[in-house]
Amino acid sequence: MTATSAPAHKASAGPAPAPGPGGPLRHVLLHLVTPLLMCLGMGLAYLGAFVTPEPHDMPIAVVGSGEQTQALAQTIKDKAGDALDVRTVGSRAQAVDELKSMDISGAYLPDAKTPEVIVATAGSDMSAMAVEKIFTPVAAGQGAPLKVTDVTPTVSDDPTGQGLFFLLVAVSIGSYASVAVLGAAGAGMRMRARAGLVVGVSFAVSLIGAALAGPVFHLVHQGLWGVWAMAWLYAAGILFIGVGLHTFLKRWTTLAMMVLFVMLNFTSSGGLFRPELQNGFFGSLHAFWNGAGFVEGIRSHLYFGGHGLASHVWTLGAWLLVGVVLTGVAALWERRERSSGAVATAAPAATREEQEQVQEEEMEEEMEESVAV
Repeated sequence: MTATSAPAHKASAGPAPAPGPGGPLRHVLLHLVTPLLMCLGMGLAYLGAFVTPEPHDMPIAVVGSGEQTQALAQTIKDKAGDALDVRTVGSRAQAVDELKSMDISGAYLPDAKTPEVIVATAGSDMSAMAVEKIFTPVAAGQGAPLKVTDVTPTVSDDPTGQGLFFLLVAVSIGSYASVAVLGAAGAGMRMRARAGLVVGVSFAVSLIGAALAGPVFHLVHQGLWGVWAMAWLYAAGILFIGVGLHTFLKRWTTLAMMVLFVMLNFTSSGGLFRPELQNGFFGSLHAFWNGAGFVEGIRSHLYFGGHGLASHVWTLGAWLLVGVVLTGVAALWERRERSSGAVATAAPAATREEQEQVQEEEMEEEMEESVAV
């Protein structure tokens, strides 16, 4: 009797309904939203920031005193308009000091026999090239070849100075790619444990960055520990922000991290073009974004005697503080969610298993998507 009743009960339940034909398609289309938005965002960011570099209030100086120097400076200003911020300085030594303080992008010394332009390529190779391009026709008008003097050159292993930008890229990728693992795979861990992992992962990422900058590619010939410290501040800020955001954004965290730390970050860092060669939007971001703090902080530390270093370190510290606060808010949110969801523990075992399976699949998809990106 009991042997025949069980199959009858199973038969009455009927087979599980097949998923609708639009289910897999909707699933794929939903996941395609992220790469398509990234395509649009990367195009807008990179082309908007890099495709037409033009001077905007670029600070330059004409060296000398008297009416002739003033007239030359005013002539250059009248021709350039808003592109240049032209000033005069009394001596070559003063011009060199302002270059080493990163107050100007270049200086011109008019001379009947050997006119000279002074630049600091460690500040920006592109800005130095722009200054040379500005003053070459001025010297040609005097009928003399232009002498170019670089008072702050980069190290021989990084002749363009753009190695620091690619160091920024490496540390950034190591940081935001780790967010997917800590956020998704670590979702079952308490926030305190994830925060501890953030400290450890940021330490590892910063060590890798310092090793690449120092013994591997020799971008840094001195002051390597200072570079490592700024790399740790930078990486920790990104990781704390990412782990905190993941609590609220889930699988959309990858897109948010790409916007914050690639699209807006790399383009405004000053690693390729300083703000005076970019439009107002990216130039304004350079004043407070963390990538700019990282690149400019290392430049100041390595090449400019620490001038302005404190403000760049404060920028990195402020982003780290934002990340810590965001992580704390996320921890409180998760605690409240656990308390309000305690009733769910009474759900049938089958339902709980299905929910866990769905969560595992979502976490796996998120990590695969993040790593692929």
